[in-house]
Amino acid sequence: MIERTRTNGRQHSTTEEATDPHLTKGQPVGPGVAIGPAYIVRDDPSPEPEIRRSEHTPAQEAERFTEAVNRSIGQLVTLRRRIERLPEESQVEIGPLLEVYRRMLGPSRLQREVMRHIEDGLTAEAAVHISTDALREQMLAMLDGQESGTDEAAALRRRADEIREIGRRLIRNLLRRAYVSLSKVPAGSILVSRTLQPADAALIDPSRIAAVVTEDGGTTGHSAIMLRALGIPSVMGAEDILDGLETGATLVVDGNEGTVRIMPTPTELRRARRQVTAYARKRQELGRLRRLTSRMASGEKISLQANMELPAELPLVAQSGAAGIGLLRTEFLFLNAETLPDEDTQFDIYASVVSAMGADPTTIRVLDWGGEKPSEALARMNGNGEEPEENPALGLRGLRLLLEHPHLLETQFSAILRAAAKGPVRVLLPMVTVASEVIAAREIYERVARRLKRKGVETGDTLPPLGIMIETPAAALTAGALAQHADFLALGTNDLTMYTTAADRSSAEVAALCDPLHPAVLRMMAETITAGLVERRPVSICGEMAGDPKMTPLLIGMGCRAFSMTPSAVPRVKQVVRGMRHEDCRQLARRVLAETDAGVIREMLEGA
Repeated sequence: MIERTRTNGRQHSTTEEATDPHLTKGQPVGPGVAIGPAYIVRDDPSPEPEIRRSEHTPAQEAERFTEAVNRSIGQLVTLRRRIERLPEESQVEIGPLLEVYRRMLGPSRLQREVMRHIEDGLTAEAAVHISTDALREQMLAMLDGQESGTDEAAALRRRADEIREIGRRLIRNLLRRAYVSLSKVPAGSILVSRTLQPADAALIDPSRIAAVVTEDGGTTGHSAIMLRALGIPSVMGAEDILDGLETGATLVVDGNEGTVRIMPTPTELRRARRQVTAYARKRQELGRLRRLTSRMASGEKISLQANMELPAELPLVAQSGAAGIGLLRTEFLFLNAETLPDEDTQFDIYASVVSAMGADPTTIRVLDWGGEKPSEALARMNGNGEEPEENPALGLRGLRLLLEHPHLLETQFSAILRAAAKGPVRVLLPMVTVASEVIAAREIYERVARRLKRKGVETGDTLPPLGIMIETPAAALTAGALAQHADFLALGTNDLTMYTTAADRSSAEVAALCDPLHPAVLRMMAETITAGLVERRPVSICGEMAGDPKMTPLLIGMGCRAFSMTPSAVPRVKQVVRGMRHEDCRQLARRVLAETDAGVIREMLEGA
């Protein structure tokens, strides 16, 4: 068992064999290995005001606040101009985020809270500090009861980081404190700091900075996405890395394993140089794969697409070589929203994604919201206020909610159909359990399409296919009947595993039971794929299993020909696909489906 110990103030991992005071462990963010001197930035990201009660009138403090807001907006405009020198994929990431910051600086809940505290006699900087801290804490409090690795949890943390960053910028402008410039960092340096905000990440020159290490942060934040888009080896969450570290100290950063080695020995340096060379070769190999088809050695074509949660992830999709977006989640439009996004707002976002994908298809899943996902607007509409459902996993969620409030579905359908004029689109319904739900949703879908046509609104040449998620035992066991009312099926293996095993993987007590290799889960998947083949309906896999190369031969052997996964997994799965023969996959699937022990199945896949 690994435990955490401290040596000379620095945190590192230890095993039974030995401790290593020169190795710090964090979270792997940007793949790759880099060697270079540390360049330390000791910058307080959110200076706390020393004086809270103002000696000025509220009107004077309000004027100071307004000036800081205007100055911050001006800085964002300048930053937008400066990022034009970045790779296009990085511009796509930071551009929308800067727009989020700009909206927060306009009329917003944040401004109202700040002005309220100013009226109570606080200084503008104290008002900003208190208001942003309170909003951020409210956001993080919503994480209680949620699994840490879910998309919703990641979105909440990003939103909290956005609030913290805008508070940081406002306070710095109120106190007239300059930002640390990264333009004079010596070439080949490894940037080390307590934290790294997205706007700072946008100023990093990949040709000068070899790697990035931070004490705070994780794999799902905007800064992490930026660093991956820039192609910089990065480790975040390396606790206490700054303790005792001096600028110029040699570091080896492994962004694949999430480790930072401080002052390596000559032997360790030689090993690191070999890793740098090996990774460069592997990257070239995977880069070549991006341009190659995902065709099996026996000739069968396999479609590999990407899951996407935010438009900011478009650069990662492009880099992966995915043949489209197999699952675009739309919950980000509703999470933490005080008002529901209107049709035009949704259309603008969907259209930008569809246009960026060109001739490759985009599958847009309509709102999959349940009681565990925070949204003030949806909670008010649903009539439950702040009271969560006792068991949101089994409550009014997904398509059930949308059919209860059809105006939500109509608005989203209309926006998606308009976006279909920009490129190929498919529409996906979540949390389907009975055929009547699909029939009702299709009636609304076709009614919205007819209304748009009567109004002369431009849509696609044909009505985009309407598919369904198979993520409950009820749906899997009746997939044949459901397929008669759907144009395609998508297996959501994460939820299917949870509902089938009656185990929550976020619960330490039962997480081990939530096993996708449980024979019942695999048999339901096989039955769903077979039902799709019988009804001539395409079936795709879009859960975590889709991105696991060890699972690829089994899933293909079951009959699956379409996968949608996290973008980073596409090249690895493609590599496996191109080396397999279909008959071998079929034989493996037959052996696995005849087995009744998940442990034995796992061994079979490890040896495949």
